[in-house]
Amino acid sequence: MMKALSNIEVKEFLSNNLKNWSFDGNYIKRDFKFKTFVEAFSFMTAIAIEAEKIDHHPDWSNVYNSVRINLNTHDSKGITKLDFDLADVIDKAFENYK
Repeated sequence: MMKALSNIEVKEFLSNNLKNWSFDGNYIKRDFKFKTFVEAFSFMTAIAIEAEKIDHHPDWSNVYNSVRINLNTHDSKGITKLDFDLADVIDKAFENYK
């Protein structure tokens, strides 16, 4: 099992590396907006494929053209490097929709 990072470590990493993500004490999270529902769903499909490869799955929701993603590592009861890795994959995938 991966060790959960401290709140200070999480906040520091986000401010240095994942500036569009926020931390609420339980999750790192980000909201994404798209032109259409199909774009939002396509984005989610791309993320699902990558998440399956690393066996780490987001807590997310979709309403029409928006997607909200919350990440944490349930087994570790906190945020781990795995969450940062998946957030980076998600950010790179989102670049295709700008």
